[in-house]
Amino acid sequence: MTPLSPVAPPERVARQLGPDPRPDGIDGIDEPTGIAGMVGALDRRVDGWFEPLRGSPVFDTVATVVTGLGDHGLMWAVATAWRARQTGPERARAVRALAIAGVESTLVNAGLKAVVGRSRPDRSSLGVSASGIPVRRPKSSSFPSGHTLAAFCAATVMSRRGDAKGNAVLFTGASLVGVSRLHLRAHYASDVVGGAAVGVVVGLVGRRLL
Repeated sequence: MTPLSPVAPPERVARQLGPDPRPDGIDGIDEPTGIAGMVGALDRRVDGWFEPLRGSPVFDTVATVVTGLGDHGLMWAVATAWRARQTGPERARAVRALAIAGVESTLVNAGLKAVVGRSRPDRSSLGVSASGIPVRRPKSSSFPSGHTLAAFCAATVMSRRGDAKGNAVLFTGASLVGVSRLHLRAHYASDVVGGAAVGVVVGLVGRRLL
């Protein structure tokens, strides 16, 4: 499946980017103003940045693999094994970090989703090529991005003072998870940014429990 053509009909563009960006929507309902309007405009703009990349087998496969690694904390189990490669106190600390990050991110994510109840982006016209790798499509609230929240929570808890290279690896991995969710249109940009921010805060709390 190929990316959206520059001459695609307006109706298809509207379906892909969400609510009609014109002052008066196609349903006759005014577009939200104020902060809600700004957030909606940002979400549509960021989604548009990814549209030329969708349909590329390389980008689509990478996004699918990364988002799959973020499922159920698989990426962070691998990170724990990497952190625990040496015996001693640091091995026990790495295991505790994974447990704390897992419990915290799960509880906070579930609570926020229950309160916010935001609808997921419309993926009916998503132009992503088939990679053969299954992607779980949850129907829970879109805000926050649970994958991103868990990724940044785990990266924060597992980070260590004085280990710039190791920390860079952790937060690069967390960032790639968030980007993959945008590429696959599983979340809006504001969901991912919110998930990252909440994840860091929750992770800092978790570090005090180590």
